[in-house]
Amino acid sequence: MSLLTQTIASILPLDNEAAWAADARLNSLTKPVGSLGRLEELVRRYAAIRHDESVKSGRGAIAVFVADHGVADEGVSAFPQAVTAEMLRNIAGGGAAISVLARRFGYSLKVVDVGVKIDTSANPLKGVTYRRVGAGTRNFLDGPAMTPDETTRALEVGIEIARELAGSGATLVGIGEMGIANSTPAAALLCALTGIAPESIVGRGTGLDDTGVRRKIEVVTRALEIHRDTIASGESMLAALGGFEIAAMAGVCIGGAASKVPVVVDGFIATAAAAVASKIHPGLFDHLFFSHRSAEGGHALALEHFKLRPILELDLRLGEGTGAALAMNVIDAALDLLDNMATFESAAVSGKVR
Repeated sequence: MSLLTQTIASILPLDNEAAWAADARLNSLTKPVGSLGRLEELVRRYAAIRHDESVKSGRGAIAVFVADHGVADEGVSAFPQAVTAEMLRNIAGGGAAISVLARRFGYSLKVVDVGVKIDTSANPLKGVTYRRVGAGTRNFLDGPAMTPDETTRALEVGIEIARELAGSGATLVGIGEMGIANSTPAAALLCALTGIAPESIVGRGTGLDDTGVRRKIEVVTRALEIHRDTIASGESMLAALGGFEIAAMAGVCIGGAASKVPVVVDGFIATAAAAVASKIHPGLFDHLFFSHRSAEGGHALALEHFKLRPILELDLRLGEGTGAALAMNVIDAALDLLDNMATFESAAVSGKVR
Protein backbone atom coordinates (compact mmCIF):
# COMPACT_ATOMS: atom_id res chain seq x y z
CA MET A 1 0.00 0.00 0.00
CA SER A 2 1.40 3.39 -0.99
CA LEU A 3 1.97 6.13 1.59
CA LEU A 4 -0.81 8.17 -0.04
CA THR A 5 -3.34 5.33 0.12
CA GLN A 6 -2.33 4.43 3.66
CA THR A 7 -2.63 8.03 4.84
CA ILE A 8 -6.05 8.57 3.29
CA ALA A 9 -7.29 5.35 4.91
CA SER A 10 -6.17 6.57 8.35
CA ILE A 11 -8.18 9.82 8.31
CA LEU A 12 -10.87 9.76 10.99
CA PRO A 13 -14.11 11.75 11.10
CA LEU A 14 -14.18 14.85 13.28
CA ASP A 15 -14.66 14.27 17.00
CA ASN A 16 -18.02 15.86 17.85
CA GLU A 17 -17.71 15.00 21.52
CA ALA A 18 -14.51 17.06 21.74
CA ALA A 19 -16.33 19.96 20.08
CA TRP A 20 -19.21 19.67 22.58
CA ALA A 21 -16.75 19.64 25.50
CA ALA A 22 -15.05 22.75 24.15
CA ASP A 23 -18.45 24.41 23.77
CA ALA A 24 -19.34 23.60 27.37
CA ARG A 25 -16.08 25.15 28.52
CA LEU A 26 -16.72 28.25 26.38
CA ASN A 27 -20.17 28.65 27.92
CA SER A 28 -18.72 28.49 31.43
CA LEU A 29 -16.39 31.46 30.88
CA THR A 30 -17.05 34.96 32.22
CA LYS A 31 -18.84 36.27 29.15
CA PRO A 32 -22.29 36.10 27.59
CA VAL A 33 -22.85 32.87 25.64
CA GLY A 34 -21.61 33.22 22.06
CA SER A 35 -20.17 36.70 22.62
CA LEU A 36 -16.77 35.79 21.17
CA GLY A 37 -18.47 35.08 17.84
CA ARG A 38 -16.40 33.23 15.29
CA LEU A 39 -13.56 32.75 17.74
CA GLU A 40 -15.78 30.24 19.50
CA GLU A 41 -16.43 28.43 16.23
CA LEU A 42 -12.66 28.22 15.64
CA VAL A 43 -12.18 26.65 19.09
CA ARG A 44 -14.91 24.07 18.55
CA ARG A 45 -13.54 23.06 15.14
CA TYR A 46 -9.99 22.93 16.44
CA ALA A 47 -11.11 20.57 19.20
CA ALA A 48 -12.99 18.36 16.75
CA ILE A 49 -10.03 18.15 14.35
CA ARG A 50 -7.55 17.48 17.16
CA HIS A 51 -9.84 14.94 18.91
CA ASP A 52 -8.89 16.85 22.05
CA GLU A 53 -11.49 17.75 24.67
CA SER A 54 -8.98 19.85 26.61
CA VAL A 55 -8.35 21.99 23.50
CA LYS A 56 -4.86 22.90 24.60
CA SER A 57 -2.94 25.21 22.28
CA GLY A 58 0.49 24.04 21.23
CA ARG A 59 3.11 24.95 18.66
CA GLY A 60 2.54 26.39 15.22
CA ALA A 61 4.53 25.62 12.08
CA ILE A 62 4.43 26.94 8.54
CA ALA A 63 5.53 24.91 5.53
CA VAL A 64 6.39 26.84 2.37
CA PHE A 65 6.83 24.75 -0.78
CA VAL A 66 8.84 26.20 -3.67
CA ALA A 67 8.87 24.97 -7.28
CA ASP A 68 8.96 26.09 -10.90
CA HIS A 69 6.52 25.65 -13.78
CA GLY A 70 7.04 24.95 -17.46
CA VAL A 71 4.07 27.15 -18.34
CA ALA A 72 6.23 30.15 -17.41
CA ASP A 73 7.51 29.84 -21.01
CA GLU A 74 4.13 31.20 -22.15
CA GLY A 75 4.78 34.62 -20.61
CA VAL A 76 2.14 34.31 -17.89
CA SER A 77 4.21 36.02 -15.19
CA ALA A 78 5.51 39.56 -14.87
CA PHE A 79 8.73 38.24 -13.29
CA PRO A 80 11.46 35.97 -14.73
CA GLN A 81 11.64 32.36 -13.60
CA ALA A 82 14.99 32.96 -11.90
CA VAL A 83 13.08 34.75 -9.14
CA THR A 84 11.87 31.39 -7.79
CA ALA A 85 15.39 30.34 -6.77
CA GLU A 86 16.15 33.86 -5.54
CA MET A 87 13.05 33.86 -3.33
CA LEU A 88 13.87 30.37 -2.06
CA ARG A 89 17.09 31.86 -0.70
CA ASN A 90 15.30 34.97 0.59
CA ILE A 91 12.58 33.05 2.45
CA ALA A 92 15.08 30.66 4.05
CA GLY A 93 17.40 33.58 4.83
CA GLY A 94 14.73 35.43 6.78
CA GLY A 95 14.06 38.32 4.42
CA ALA A 96 10.62 37.46 3.01
CA ALA A 97 7.27 38.52 4.42
CA ILE A 98 6.50 35.01 5.67
CA SER A 99 9.91 34.87 7.35
CA VAL A 100 9.10 38.04 9.29
CA LEU A 101 5.63 36.85 10.31
CA ALA A 102 6.86 33.41 11.38
CA ARG A 103 9.48 35.06 13.61
CA ARG A 104 6.96 37.52 15.02
CA PHE A 105 4.45 34.83 15.95
CA GLY A 106 6.99 32.23 17.06
CA TYR A 107 6.12 29.68 14.38
CA SER A 108 8.73 27.32 13.02
CA LEU A 109 9.26 27.82 9.29
CA LYS A 110 10.02 24.88 7.01
CA VAL A 111 11.07 25.90 3.50
CA VAL A 112 10.94 23.02 1.05
CA ASP A 113 12.48 22.92 -2.43
CA VAL A 114 10.14 20.46 -4.10
CA GLY A 115 11.12 21.33 -7.68
CA VAL A 116 12.96 24.61 -8.33
CA LYS A 117 14.46 24.78 -11.81
CA ILE A 118 17.82 26.03 -10.53
CA ASP A 119 19.09 23.20 -8.34
CA THR A 120 20.99 24.47 -5.29
CA SER A 121 21.07 21.12 -3.49
CA ALA A 122 24.73 20.43 -4.40
CA ASN A 123 25.65 23.49 -2.30
CA PRO A 124 22.62 23.51 0.01
CA LEU A 125 21.10 26.77 1.13
CA LYS A 126 20.89 27.11 4.88
CA GLY A 127 17.32 26.65 6.07
CA VAL A 128 16.11 24.80 2.96
CA THR A 129 14.80 21.23 3.07
CA TYR A 130 15.40 19.48 -0.27
CA ARG A 131 12.66 17.10 -1.41
CA ARG A 132 13.01 17.69 -5.12
CA VAL A 133 10.66 15.80 -7.42
CA GLY A 134 12.16 17.39 -10.54
CA ALA A 135 13.57 20.61 -11.95
CA GLY A 136 10.15 22.20 -12.46
CA THR A 137 7.10 20.86 -14.24
CA ARG A 138 6.56 20.65 -17.99
CA ASN A 139 4.55 23.19 -19.96
CA PHE A 140 0.99 21.86 -19.72
CA LEU A 141 0.23 23.12 -23.21
CA ASP A 142 2.65 20.48 -24.51
CA GLY A 143 1.30 17.61 -22.41
CA PRO A 144 0.74 16.78 -18.75
CA ALA A 145 2.65 18.97 -16.31
CA MET A 146 3.69 15.91 -14.30
CA THR A 147 3.79 12.16 -14.72
CA PRO A 148 1.57 10.05 -12.45
CA ASP A 149 4.66 8.95 -10.50
CA GLU A 150 5.79 12.56 -10.03
CA THR A 151 2.31 13.52 -8.89
CA THR A 152 2.22 10.78 -6.27
CA ARG A 153 5.73 11.62 -5.12
CA ALA A 154 4.87 15.33 -4.72
CA LEU A 155 1.72 14.46 -2.76
CA GLU A 156 3.75 12.15 -0.54
CA VAL A 157 6.37 14.85 0.06
CA GLY A 158 3.57 16.92 1.58
CA ILE A 159 2.37 13.98 3.66
CA GLU A 160 5.92 13.38 4.92
CA ILE A 161 6.33 17.04 5.87
CA ALA A 162 2.98 17.01 7.71
CA ARG A 163 4.06 13.91 9.63
CA GLU A 164 7.43 15.43 10.49
CA LEU A 165 5.86 18.65 11.76
CA ALA A 166 3.27 16.76 13.81
CA GLY A 167 6.01 14.52 15.18
CA SER A 168 8.02 17.54 16.27
CA GLY A 169 5.06 18.84 18.29
CA ALA A 170 3.23 21.12 15.87
CA THR A 171 -0.49 21.29 16.63
CA LEU A 172 -1.35 23.83 13.92
CA VAL A 173 0.25 23.93 10.46
CA GLY A 174 -0.01 26.64 7.83
CA ILE A 175 0.76 26.03 4.18
CA GLY A 176 2.19 28.47 1.64
CA GLU A 177 4.08 28.47 -1.63
CA MET A 178 6.36 30.32 -3.98
CA GLY A 179 6.88 29.65 -7.66
CA ILE A 180 6.93 31.99 -10.62
CA ALA A 181 3.86 31.38 -12.84
CA ASN A 182 2.12 29.16 -10.27
CA SER A 183 -1.08 31.21 -10.23
CA THR A 184 -1.68 29.90 -13.77
CA PRO A 185 -1.86 26.18 -12.85
CA ALA A 186 -3.80 27.14 -9.71
CA ALA A 187 -6.34 28.98 -11.85
CA ALA A 188 -6.59 26.03 -14.25
CA LEU A 189 -7.20 23.63 -11.35
CA LEU A 190 -9.86 25.85 -9.81
CA CYS A 191 -11.61 26.17 -13.19
CA ALA A 192 -11.54 22.38 -13.61
CA LEU A 193 -12.86 21.81 -10.09
CA THR A 194 -15.59 24.47 -10.07
CA GLY A 195 -16.61 24.85 -13.71
CA ILE A 196 -16.13 28.61 -13.39
CA ALA A 197 -14.84 30.23 -16.58
CA PRO A 198 -11.16 31.26 -16.79
CA GLU A 199 -12.21 34.88 -17.36
CA SER A 200 -13.60 34.92 -13.82
CA ILE A 201 -10.83 32.95 -12.11
CA VAL A 202 -7.59 34.17 -13.70
CA GLY A 203 -5.94 37.11 -11.94
CA ARG A 204 -2.91 39.35 -12.34
CA GLY A 205 -0.58 37.14 -10.33
CA THR A 206 2.67 39.01 -9.76
CA GLY A 207 1.37 42.10 -11.54
CA LEU A 208 0.46 41.38 -15.17
CA ASP A 209 -0.92 44.18 -17.30
CA ASP A 210 -4.20 43.80 -19.21
CA THR A 211 -2.45 42.20 -22.19
CA GLY A 212 -0.72 39.74 -19.93
CA VAL A 213 -3.98 38.80 -18.22
CA ARG A 214 -5.63 38.13 -21.57
CA ARG A 215 -2.72 35.91 -22.57
CA LYS A 216 -2.98 34.07 -19.25
CA ILE A 217 -6.72 33.49 -19.78
CA GLU A 218 -5.99 32.09 -23.23
CA VAL A 219 -3.33 29.74 -21.80
CA VAL A 220 -5.69 28.41 -19.10
CA THR A 221 -8.52 28.02 -21.62
CA ARG A 222 -6.29 26.04 -23.98
CA ALA A 223 -4.99 23.85 -21.16
CA LEU A 224 -8.50 22.96 -20.04
CA GLU A 225 -9.42 22.02 -23.60
CA ILE A 226 -6.25 19.98 -24.14
CA HIS A 227 -6.71 17.98 -20.94
CA ARG A 228 -10.50 17.88 -20.85
CA ASP A 229 -10.73 14.10 -21.21
CA THR A 230 -8.01 13.25 -18.66
CA ILE A 231 -8.96 15.20 -15.53
CA ALA A 232 -11.61 13.07 -13.87
CA SER A 233 -9.83 12.54 -10.52
CA GLY A 234 -7.87 14.77 -8.19
CA GLU A 235 -4.64 12.99 -9.04
CA SER A 236 -5.23 13.26 -12.79
CA MET A 237 -6.03 16.98 -12.44
CA LEU A 238 -2.79 17.54 -10.58
CA ALA A 239 -0.80 15.58 -13.16
CA ALA A 240 -2.30 17.43 -16.09
CA LEU A 241 -2.48 20.97 -14.74
CA GLY A 242 -0.71 21.23 -11.40
CA GLY A 243 2.71 21.78 -9.94
CA PHE A 244 5.04 20.09 -7.50
CA GLU A 245 4.38 22.65 -4.74
CA ILE A 246 0.62 22.56 -5.31
CA ALA A 247 0.62 18.77 -5.01
CA ALA A 248 2.83 18.96 -1.92
CA MET A 249 0.41 21.39 -0.23
CA ALA A 250 -2.43 19.01 -1.07
CA GLY A 251 -0.37 16.30 0.59
CA VAL A 252 -0.02 18.39 3.75
CA CYS A 253 -3.82 18.78 3.86
CA ILE A 254 -4.19 14.98 3.67
CA GLY A 255 -1.32 14.26 6.05
CA GLY A 256 -2.48 16.86 8.56
CA ALA A 257 -5.96 15.34 8.65
CA ALA A 258 -4.49 11.89 9.25
CA SER A 259 -2.29 13.27 12.06
CA LYS A 260 -5.21 15.18 13.65
CA VAL A 261 -3.39 18.46 13.07
CA PRO A 262 -5.47 21.33 11.67
CA VAL A 263 -4.03 22.79 8.47
CA VAL A 264 -4.47 26.50 7.77
CA VAL A 265 -4.73 27.17 4.04
CA ASP A 266 -3.23 30.37 2.64
CA GLY A 267 -4.73 32.11 -0.40
CA PHE A 268 -5.50 31.50 -4.07
CA ILE A 269 -2.86 28.88 -4.86
CA ALA A 270 -3.09 27.05 -1.55
CA THR A 271 -6.88 26.93 -1.95
CA ALA A 272 -6.41 25.19 -5.30
CA ALA A 273 -4.23 22.63 -3.52
CA ALA A 274 -6.79 22.14 -0.74
CA ALA A 275 -9.61 21.78 -3.27
CA VAL A 276 -7.69 19.06 -5.12
CA ALA A 277 -7.00 17.33 -1.80
CA SER A 278 -10.74 17.39 -1.10
CA LYS A 279 -11.35 15.92 -4.56
CA ILE A 280 -8.95 13.10 -3.65
CA HIS A 281 -10.59 12.59 -0.24
CA PRO A 282 -14.10 14.11 -0.06
CA GLY A 283 -14.88 15.75 3.25
CA LEU A 284 -11.32 16.95 3.78
CA PHE A 285 -12.43 20.60 4.00
CA ASP A 286 -13.76 19.79 7.49
CA HIS A 287 -10.17 19.30 8.66
CA LEU A 288 -8.94 22.64 7.30
CA PHE A 289 -9.13 26.33 8.16
CA PHE A 290 -9.16 28.82 5.30
CA SER A 291 -7.15 31.82 6.34
CA HIS A 292 -8.27 34.70 4.15
CA ARG A 293 -10.10 35.86 1.06
CA SER A 294 -7.36 36.81 -1.39
CA ALA A 295 -7.54 39.75 -3.76
CA GLU A 296 -6.11 37.49 -6.48
CA GLY A 297 -8.32 36.48 -9.37
CA GLY A 298 -11.48 34.61 -8.60
CA HIS A 299 -10.50 33.41 -5.14
CA ALA A 300 -13.71 34.80 -3.67
CA LEU A 301 -15.74 32.94 -6.30
CA ALA A 302 -13.92 29.69 -5.56
CA LEU A 303 -14.48 30.03 -1.82
CA GLU A 304 -18.15 30.76 -2.45
CA HIS A 305 -18.43 27.74 -4.75
CA PHE A 306 -17.05 25.43 -2.06
CA LYS A 307 -19.10 27.19 0.67
CA LEU A 308 -15.95 28.08 2.59
CA ARG A 309 -15.79 31.04 4.95
CA PRO A 310 -12.28 32.42 5.48
CA ILE A 311 -11.12 33.89 8.77
CA LEU A 312 -9.73 37.18 7.43
CA GLU A 313 -10.24 39.60 4.57
CA LEU A 314 -7.19 41.85 4.15
CA ASP A 315 -6.87 42.07 0.33
CA LEU A 316 -3.65 40.06 0.48
CA ARG A 317 -2.32 38.43 -2.67
CA LEU A 318 1.30 37.71 -1.81
CA GLY A 319 1.21 34.00 -1.08
CA GLU A 320 4.14 32.46 0.81
CA GLY A 321 1.76 31.52 3.64
CA THR A 322 1.40 35.11 4.87
CA GLY A 323 -2.38 34.91 5.24
CA ALA A 324 -2.06 31.52 6.93
CA ALA A 325 0.35 32.93 9.52
CA LEU A 326 -1.98 35.81 10.35
CA ALA A 327 -5.00 33.52 10.67
CA MET A 328 -3.04 31.07 12.81
CA ASN A 329 -2.43 33.91 15.23
CA VAL A 330 -6.20 34.49 15.41
CA ILE A 331 -6.76 30.78 16.15
CA ASP A 332 -4.04 30.89 18.80
CA ALA A 333 -5.73 33.91 20.39
CA ALA A 334 -9.05 32.03 20.50
CA LEU A 335 -7.38 29.05 22.17
CA ASP A 336 -5.66 31.32 24.71
CA LEU A 337 -9.02 32.80 25.65
CA LEU A 338 -10.39 29.32 26.27
CA ASP A 339 -7.34 28.32 28.33
CA ASN A 340 -6.91 31.45 30.40
CA MET A 341 -10.26 33.14 30.95
CA ALA A 342 -11.86 32.59 34.31
CA THR A 343 -15.13 30.72 34.64
CA PHE A 344 -18.14 32.22 36.43
CA GLU A 345 -17.47 29.80 39.27
CA SER A 346 -13.72 30.39 39.64
CA ALA A 347 -14.09 34.17 39.46
CA ALA A 348 -17.14 34.22 41.74
CA VAL A 349 -19.10 36.13 39.09
CA SER A 350 -22.87 35.78 39.06
CA GLY A 351 -24.30 33.98 36.05
CA LYS A 352 -27.25 34.90 33.88
CA VAL A 353 -30.49 35.22 35.82
CA ARG A 354 -32.58 33.51 33.16
